[in-house]
Amino acid sequence: MHSGIKNMSYQHYKRFFDVFFTLIILFIIWPFLLFLYLMVRIFMGYPAIFKQLRPGLHEQPFYIYKFRTMHDAKDKNGVLLEDGFRLTRFGTLLRRLSLDELPGLINVIKGEMSLVGPRPLLMDYLAHYSPTQKLRHTVRPGITGWAQVNGRNALSWEKSFELDVWYVKNISFLLDLKIIFLTIYKVIKQEGIHAEGYATMPRFDAKQENI
Repeated sequence: MHSGIKNMSYQHYKRFFDVFFTLIILFIIWPFLLFLYLMVRIFMGYPAIFKQLRPGLHEQPFYIYKFRTMHDAKDKNGVLLEDGFRLTRFGTLLRRLSLDELPGLINVIKGEMSLVGPRPLLMDYLAHYSPTQKLRHTVRPGITGWAQVNGRNALSWEKSFELDVWYVKNISFLLDLKIIFLTIYKVIKQEGIHAEGYATMPRFDAKQENI
């Protein structure tokens, strides 16, 4: 009970820490963000910012912002090709260094995301979550999270959701700090960038995952 009260207290102040540290980060890196924006415009064309509807806190939809890393190539039926065919060399570099996630800092300022939390996935995954997996939406989604520093895209969906739920149940200021420092370490080592056999990771399939 004491741990639960402590976690609820931190969640109350977590929003303040998110805004405070995000504003500091943006103040420091805004010239680099502008440079990246121009590079994406040059190598990827317009628009440089990719946005997509994702489920946030309590499954409320919001538009996530990322630097564009793929072209919109489609097959003869108008269906988008697989990631491996659309991901560019420059886009791959952005993903390896997690630089494509930086526009998500705007989502943090807007209150749609946190610096740390379960990654926001696709809207159509919501219908396939188990009641336990749905707990990942009881906190704001994050730019990085416990699953990201414990395997990232190389994890199975089942393991990833398990780590997300563990985070929700154990959320704390020290855990968030640990995740932030581990994220920096993992980005430098470039670990877990993609699942085996995929340019990024496979779509979530509850039946395939046996969950």
